[in-house]
Amino acid sequence: MEPTVLGGKLASAAIGPLVRKLIVQDGPGAGLVDRPVRLSALVTFRGEKRTLGEKDVHRLAGRIVDRAVESPGEAPFPVDERDAVADALARRLLTLGELEMDDVQAVRLGYRDLARRLSDGSTAFDGLSADTRHFLDSATEWACLQILEFFTRRSSFVARTLVEQSRAHAELIAKVDELIVRTPRPDGRDTAFERRYLPYVADRHNHITIYGVDLRDSPDRWPLEVAYLSLEATAAGESPPHPATGEHPPAVTGRLRAEEALLADDRVLLRGDAGSGKTTLVQWLAVTAARDGDRVPYVLPLRTLIRTGALPAPDGFLKAVGCPLTPPEGWAERVLTAGRGLVLVDGLDEIPAADRHRTRDWLRSLLAAYPGNHWLLTSRPTAVRADWLAQEGFRELTLAPMRRSEVATFVHRWHEAARAPEFEAPLLDSLRTKRDLSRLTTNPLMCGLICALHRERRGYLPTGRKELYDAALTMLLARRDRERGMAVELGEEAQLELLQRLAYALVLSGRTEMDAGTAEGIVERCLPAVASAGGDAPAVLRELLLRSGLLRQPAQGVVDFVHRTFQDYLGARYAVEEGHLEVLLGHADDTQWEDVVRMAVAHARPRERAWLLRQLLARDTPRLTLLALACLEHAVALDAGVRAEVEERAAALIPPRTKEDARSLAGAGPLVLELLPGPDGLTDAESLGVVITASLLGEAEPEGALGVLRRFREHPDLDVRRQLVGTWGRFDAGEYAAEVLDHLDQTDLYLRCDTGEQVAALARMRPWHALSFRGGHRIEDVPATVPSPEAVTSLFIRNNPELTDLGALLPFRNLRHLWVVALQATGLDRLSALPLTTLGCPVLTDVTVLRSFRSLTRLSVYQELPGDDLTRTLPVDAPLEYLSLGPNSTDSTGLRGLSRWPSIRTVDLGQLTTELTEDDWREIKELPRLTRLYLSVRTLPDSVDLSFPAHRLPGLRSVVLVNQPGHSVTASRYRELFPNAELTVEER
Repeated sequence: MEPTVLGGKLASAAIGPLVRKLIVQDGPGAGLVDRPVRLSALVTFRGEKRTLGEKDVHRLAGRIVDRAVESPGEAPFPVDERDAVADALARRLLTLGELEMDDVQAVRLGYRDLARRLSDGSTAFDGLSADTRHFLDSATEWACLQILEFFTRRSSFVARTLVEQSRAHAELIAKVDELIVRTPRPDGRDTAFERRYLPYVADRHNHITIYGVDLRDSPDRWPLEVAYLSLEATAAGESPPHPATGEHPPAVTGRLRAEEALLADDRVLLRGDAGSGKTTLVQWLAVTAARDGDRVPYVLPLRTLIRTGALPAPDGFLKAVGCPLTPPEGWAERVLTAGRGLVLVDGLDEIPAADRHRTRDWLRSLLAAYPGNHWLLTSRPTAVRADWLAQEGFRELTLAPMRRSEVATFVHRWHEAARAPEFEAPLLDSLRTKRDLSRLTTNPLMCGLICALHRERRGYLPTGRKELYDAALTMLLARRDRERGMAVELGEEAQLELLQRLAYALVLSGRTEMDAGTAEGIVERCLPAVASAGGDAPAVLRELLLRSGLLRQPAQGVVDFVHRTFQDYLGARYAVEEGHLEVLLGHADDTQWEDVVRMAVAHARPRERAWLLRQLLARDTPRLTLLALACLEHAVALDAGVRAEVEERAAALIPPRTKEDARSLAGAGPLVLELLPGPDGLTDAESLGVVITASLLGEAEPEGALGVLRRFREHPDLDVRRQLVGTWGRFDAGEYAAEVLDHLDQTDLYLRCDTGEQVAALARMRPWHALSFRGGHRIEDVPATVPSPEAVTSLFIRNNPELTDLGALLPFRNLRHLWVVALQATGLDRLSALPLTTLGCPVLTDVTVLRSFRSLTRLSVYQELPGDDLTRTLPVDAPLEYLSLGPNSTDSTGLRGLSRWPSIRTVDLGQLTTELTEDDWREIKELPRLTRLYLSVRTLPDSVDLSFPAHRLPGLRSVVLVNQPGHSVTASRYRELFPNAELTVEER
């Protein structure tokens, strides 16, 4: 705490009355002039006339400290040290009564040296913070200053020189007070500036534009807190252990509210499609931070920063974005150095690719110089590769498309703000029943346009993407608002002509923003060709900005489109009109030109469409072939041969016929989702391929992928159904459960629940008979979450340290199959009353409890068995048909006693580590019903004894040799050993 700020906390008017109580008010009389007056006689807590006690001095010191802490502004020291400060100050004041000097000496000494005497005479207070020690010294000086001033005002203090000195001290006090007011410390200036800056940010960003609302008498903006729709973001997590059929273990996808992204991570790269709400989220975070006051937000649109040349240092942040406030010198650097900043960098995709490298270097330098702040960077999904900022510790999130519930919320708020409630219900009905229309409502931009079109057309809605854009442009460009007093009026066609040339210039440059001077130059070159455009270029451009509804001026001297979608649409329209098809084709490999190419096909004439599509096919890449297929949606008139060729080439990719084809197809990106067919007309293998493809794309486009998977939820094939169950982790647990899992045929399926959200989703689903839980779920809570525990017949529990007492599973009273893997537990004996026929038991303290499970037909043991015979621990009376023994299980027992279970059909010894002995083989030979045998190659001796009487196992039909990774084994070596069985090799 600086002295100037402390002075503000201990102004004379506040501390004076408190310190005055330390001094005796009625002096000893005029006789004091003839002899020195000791300070001990002037204080009120010593001598015969004492009016204050030591406790009183402590209370007085506490009041001084309280006034400093509770005054407005920053606290001068940590609040938790308040009592220690008051105690220290009281001890120093009490030292005043111990000094032997007189009042004249004290005045001559001065308040600083007097304070030093008091400090030297008191006990040191180690362990206090630097701010606290500084406050204590300053408070002591202020008290001494007031004490000396009181001395000079006593009636007995009459010497001339002392009177003059007293006047000097009084003047000094006044000057110090004035200096405090005039010269605040830098932190004080920072605080004063932030009191202006934070409300400015909150007001500046507390609104959004709702397209179409400004058509008539409605406002064109509305408050952010009313308009903001809390969307969700997705992030990839750890892979689950058991992959679904046909794919590698899928990544678990967590969904969280987008505005909570920075609460979990302080560095986030947020991806989102055009119109998905990235900029609105940036505004929301800025407004929220400004109002809460916990962080200082900086909203930095990259397109604006790039335009100014070199990317700014912190001191240039506000100037670069046109903030009219002037901060104190070094303010931004102090904010970031303290880790109080929220840096919101918006629109990485809106700058040319060449500028993104220097943008990353700029970010890296800021991150290295100012750690501890929160950073958010927004971008379209394909602007940069997935690990673009991974080394800098950025977590990647993707804005999820709007759910149906979010669309309904948006529609309701839109009509409420537009004061048009009569159109809300009909529009919601249309969105539920028209697939083509509902596919468009994936982001706030398109939802807003559809709402506006629906209202403007009194309930009529277009059905296709191009038709929607055409209708939206007509709506926006045909407005007439003569009350604005514009001197130049343009027709719809004239506006389109000018706008599409501006759009094409931006598309070619790879930017989304241009200088107003450049825009005026483009308009000026167009004016001779636009007959209805009167006036000069600046006036025409000004009218487009004010009236088109598509062009805007985000900052002084800058022009851009309200959204990239319209820029691409109009740029494609102009490219086709000018015959720039070669240019479009040259950029077809660039994902940022994807929409431009598709819209160009929509605008093109039939012969041009055919040429473009043939050229895309000629590149012979899966992605461009699929892009050509996606273009067919907009090719109403097209040469039949070209259409057939596109469909034939795409048919080799879609539907995928193998798992490998599915993974390769998913690599083409989210474009694939709208092209996936089925389930009608597909074979089971093709259906599985489609489902795998959609599953793999679930992380990038969860809503679109869910739309595909939803179509297969009634498919009868087991592999398809297993895939649908296995990909649950990529989606929102509750939504996926309601849309897919709750409709599946559960036969032969296990439902895996790895997360708390998945466990919670069980309560809202119809009962599942087979459940699998992995991880640290409170097992006591699981039966309460499952709707009908008595309906569960199969349960698999893995890696759950919370499960220590298996008795918690008793509510599953009809449980027949139980596997408990990778943990130690007690209480297994309490489950002997259940009708268990299958048991994969954990590591048990007392393995002999297995003898009480007399109904088992399948048993797996994973620990060493005590004794010298299997019958000492395993249930002798159980009609076992399957027995699996884990590593080291038979180190003591061997396979002795195995023949006591003649009902065994399968023996799994694939995990054993010791060689089988002749006695072990003798026990195996005594199993008359044995048909399947798993053997670890490590248990077989190098030289196989071919004298083994194979005819003693006439029923053995399958032998699986379990090999260890990295080893090579062939079945032929053991063929003579098992002449009647099929030999296969399995890796574990």
